Amino acid sequence: MITLLDYGAGNVRSVRNAIKKLGYKIKDVRTPNDIKSANKLIFPGVGSFGSAISRLKRDGYLGPLKQYIEAGRPFLGICLGLQTLFQGSEESPDTEGLGIIKGVVKRFDDSNLSVPQIGWNGIRIKKPLSLFSDYNGEKLYFVHSYRALPEKGNMEWILSTTDYGGEFISGVQKGNVMAVQFHPEKSGEAGLKILGEFLKSNNINSEDRKKNYRPGEETKLAKRIIACLDVRANDQGDLVVTKGDQYDVREEGVVRNLGKPVDLARRYFEEGADEITFLNITGFRDFPLEDQPMIEVLRRTSENVFVPLTIGGGIREYTDSKGKHYSALDVASEYFRSGADKISIGSDAVYVVEEYLKRGRESGAASIETISRVYGNQAVVISIDPRRVYVKSPNDVKHNVIKTLYPGPDGEEYCWYQCTVKGGREGRDIDALTLARICEKLGAGEILLNCMDKDGTKSGYDLELTNLIRNSVGIPVIASSGAGNAEHFHDVFTQTKVEAALAAGIFHRKEVPISEVKEYLRKKKIEIRD
Repeated sequence: MITLLDYGAGNVRSVRNAIKKLGYKIKDVRTPNDIKSANKLIFPGVGSFGSAISRLKRDGYLGPLKQYIEAGRPFLGICLGLQTLFQGSEESPDTEGLGIIKGVVKRFDDSNLSVPQIGWNGIRIKKPLSLFSDYNGEKLYFVHSYRALPEKGNMEWILSTTDYGGEFISGVQKGNVMAVQFHPEKSGEAGLKILGEFLKSNNINSEDRKKNYRPGEETKLAKRIIACLDVRANDQGDLVVTKGDQYDVREEGVVRNLGKPVDLARRYFEEGADEITFLNITGFRDFPLEDQPMIEVLRRTSENVFVPLTIGGGIREYTDSKGKHYSALDVASEYFRSGADKISIGSDAVYVVEEYLKRGRESGAASIETISRVYGNQAVVISIDPRRVYVKSPNDVKHNVIKTLYPGPDGEEYCWYQCTVKGGREGRDIDALTLARICEKLGAGEILLNCMDKDGTKSGYDLELTNLIRNSVGIPVIASSGAGNAEHFHDVFTQTKVEAALAAGIFHRKEVPISEVKEYLRKKKIEIRD
């Protein structure tokens, strides 16, 4: 029996599903005594450091958890579950950690890095342990803005390290107590093997299986290939994956049906997608939150798909047909509990920024702010849907203008990128660069950068737009819209600094398989996950 410490923040469903997939039963911590009586305890910490410690204190778990760990009983912490073992974190300077390990967790401080670190990186094993007996150098999934550094007082704890703007601690262990910064439950088969070693071993400190003990070379963050599924109800009311052409999803009057969302997501996981994004392009506004159709899609997908899942569309406050009101945080929380790792905010982000510009400051209550405050900025993606507006001179508009290599219909040499809402149907008086910068300031951790002009064209990503945004923000950017072949992925990774590239239609129709994209990038020496 595995005891799971779920304090109600973030996507713990994936950990639960991974444990079940590996054939073990789970007991949830309901009272402090459940921690004391546990045989093996897993703590998948998610969200912000201060929020996690506060919840542990509120529920009476903090003391028993510290006693359990200090007694050297079998323990596995994941992500924030590692960070809370330290004395504190820069994320919440006034909050004390468990203090098991010396040191303070600090934010990545290299200005050349995108923060958070989001994606697949390797680990450098520092000592032999059965936990890594089947590890063969695969990349594992990380998503974090803060990291623990090797210091004089914590060297005996270091199990593994990883490189991202310098070396940081990615695994700790002393006796039966261990924790990892990466997410094994989101790291595909490699992660499941690591988790399985903890679950099955009676002596997880055993050093009798040393075949994979090797210090290793510098680790590198991989470029991510993301499969995107636009999900909506067809005319018969069934949820289908569709794909628009310039955002028009109908063909001869009928919604394009490219498959069932759960089935396609599993196929992409098996084909090697590094992440999967669901974009809910049907409003479903009248449904009670617990009956939202995408909730069930996430729950079913997370049972067999062990890479990160993002859900977008409808992440905003609304009132259902029964008059019940939900905040954007309520909606996001339900999606996280149902299996999402990140939520994507589109139209609502535009409205939030418009309000910010009117006020001249944050409100403290906007969706981006409230969700990132509870779950961390790595959980909030901003989906930007801009279109080109050509002008003859930069002085013609108040917006951020670029000189383009692709003149407009009347020979205009300049353009700006107008943000749109409502699935691209309505333009707003705000440009993509302004939106991206303010959303980062409000707490967003990643940008999903679409381009209406490129959607469905298969002519390649808009590299001018991509460079404009990526060179102006400090958070990761996902390029989207326009991929038509493997070369387009290579172009966006070599001609811009984006961390990921997303595609939809070419994957759905099997015109360009994910395996073909990865093989091409591998031959071109682009760092990817195998």
